[in-house]
Amino acid sequence: MEWKLDDNRPIWMQLQEQLTRKILSGWYRAGEKLPSVRELAAEAGVNPNTMQRALAALDSEGLTVTNRTTGRSVTEDEAILEGMRASLAEGIIKQFYDSAAELGYTREHALELLKRREK
Repeated sequence: MEWKLDDNRPIWMQLQEQLTRKILSGWYRAGEKLPSVRELAAEAGVNPNTMQRALAALDSEGLTVTNRTTGRSVTEDEAILEGMRASLAEGIIKQFYDSAAELGYTREHALELLKRREK
């Protein structure tokens, strides 16, 4: 998965969001050990301190767990993972409805568009 960074927002926040999506999509599985801070930073082309800040945010959200001897891994708590997955999906749905409203669609009409798309 490619890292996509822009200058419009803090880099660490973009890294946090992209790592969150990698975890929730299964790129990194529950219980899997993550690469080191330096490895991830080199892969993303950022300063290790910036990557560390992003990973610390994941720790505080409960998505990752840090162990002094084995490093950082994805949580095995499925409730946390599913809660975050549902929250992210709800945000995407809200964004869709908001964008449809900007085009003049009601929520009902936007939902009809989605249903037609499925067929």
